[in-house]
Amino acid sequence: MSIRWTYAFVDRPAGLLDRAGEFWTAVTDTRLSAPRGERGEFATLVPDAADACVKIQGVDDKDGGAHLDLAVDDVPGFVGTALELGASLAGEHDGWAVLRSPAGQLFCAVPWHGESARPPVTHGSRLDQVCLDTPPSAYEAEVAFWSRLTAGWESLPGSLAEFHVVKPPPGLPIRILLQRLGEERPATAHLDLACADIEATRADHERLGAQLVARGRHWTVMRDPAGGTYCLTGRDPETGGLPRAAR
Repeated sequence: MSIRWTYAFVDRPAGLLDRAGEFWTAVTDTRLSAPRGERGEFATLVPDAADACVKIQGVDDKDGGAHLDLAVDDVPGFVGTALELGASLAGEHDGWAVLRSPAGQLFCAVPWHGESARPPVTHGSRLDQVCLDTPPSAYEAEVAFWSRLTAGWESLPGSLAEFHVVKPPPGLPIRILLQRLGEERPATAHLDLACADIEATRADHERLGAQLVARGRHWTVMRDPAGGTYCLTGRDPETGGLPRAAR
């Protein structure tokens, strides 16, 4: 059962949703849709000349995080497949469902509404990846789950032993990266941006209120004005791949 479109969700504390929306619309060159949901907790980051692939949600969690929405033709059929592969049902709604992966990552199955035009690179970067931070005891099972759930995607080892990439077919906007944590703790997720120049993007984000947290091998950890962490990575924003010298 193919996935027709992918959305990355910016999950931030409900009381800081306006601050998060201002920041993420600025770095993605989008505008915020009207809020929706019972508490106005959902909004879409709308690009000018493409289909949206990033949304924002106000959550009760004080730290927020990220999650995936997978758009499919047949939501009940996709949910059934996910359950057979080891997911659990976290919530049923009118036409869509919230699921939990074997490691505890929340994700949603939603109807596909014909989205097909990927937003362009903006300011030398693109928000194109959700990284699933997975405890060591659940890592192998989680890699197997996502590799099987995303039939037709390319599943391959990452640049370091603790990473595994699940790469969508051309045209789909959001990749999945699984990261094996160095300690046992609950599964979390964060957003990654592919950057032509990490330092230039970091400086732009700091001018918008973000803060530098740490530097890694070919990534930089940042904290947005709503307190959520995310990464700037040295991947090609057009292809999502690392430069050959960095592999």
